[in-house]
Amino acid sequence: MGKYIVKRIGYMAVVMMILSFLMFFVYSLIPFDRAVVEAETYKQGLKNNPRAGELYEQRVAQLRRELGTDQNVVVRYLGWLGLGPINGKYNGILQGNFGWSYKYSRPANEVLSLPMVNTIFINIFATILGLGITIPLGIFCAVHRGSKRDTAIQVATIVGYSIPVFITAILFIWLFAINLRWFPVSGMKTPGSNYTGLQELKDRIYYMLLPLIVMTFSSLGGMTRYVRASMSEALSLDCIRTARAKGLRERAVIYSHAFRNALIPIITLIIGWFVGIFMGSIVIENIFGLNGIGSLYIRSLNDKDFEVVLLLQMFYVLITLLGNLIVDLAYGLADPRVRVNK
Repeated sequence: MGKYIVKRIGYMAVVMMILSFLMFFVYSLIPFDRAVVEAETYKQGLKNNPRAGELYEQRVAQLRRELGTDQNVVVRYLGWLGLGPINGKYNGILQGNFGWSYKYSRPANEVLSLPMVNTIFINIFATILGLGITIPLGIFCAVHRGSKRDTAIQVATIVGYSIPVFITAILFIWLFAINLRWFPVSGMKTPGSNYTGLQELKDRIYYMLLPLIVMTFSSLGGMTRYVRASMSEALSLDCIRTARAKGLRERAVIYSHAFRNALIPIITLIIGWFVGIFMGSIVIENIFGLNGIGSLYIRSLNDKDFEVVLLLQMFYVLITLLGNLIVDLAYGLADPRVRVNK
């Protein structure tokens, strides 16, 4: 097992290097020059100077040297990682410099910290609620396959799965926020409030409830059908018929035998959901005005704050690779037949 994990981590490092270079190269092709943007303020103060054009060009050249944008893409990439010097200094990711946000005038990792907390806060509750509903519901449908209750649930899940999440969000806002006035339309907290402690937590949860309900509701259809299909296949196995023929209780057959055989595809779904906690919910966060990493990603792209965008995408790649490793290891724990020690 240990040898397998070390080998996979080595593969992950190679994939990270390749993908990071590709992303850095793509963003280097965008026709945007940070030095020109930074020099605009300097240009404004040269309006009456006869050497304004010359001084402006000198300032742009100086900024390009300081930023390292006068180098080719390979040199800049190595400098960004911290594997090569920029202006004679090693100051990249390996040295703890994750980039600078020109929009917020702060290090990029500090810009990510609060949105990351908000995203995890809402997504972890949506994930737990979704799994808590869909796994028992999927098992119930598989056990009572073909019954009227199963048919009704299947029709409901198809309808729920077919409705885009932004339509669901708009309908829920119209019903619960505008008509019933149970929840606020959007935002993170009560405007102008300075709550602290427990009151601040209550206010935050109050504003998070409606997007949490929308996220949970939108996930029920697809996940329920996925669990039902996996359990239905497991219940048709010969080993399950044998267990029933031996006189085992139906509860033991379903939960001790069938569910364990159905775990392999379900594990992918569950871990994929937990990995998604860190990805952000771009649609939900933008509709409800939540300060999460999904909405931060869109804002950073619009503001051409590419240091933040690159850091976010590197984080997404890392989380995805770790998720794949965890899935493979979980397969081995759920089913000894799946060997991960070679």
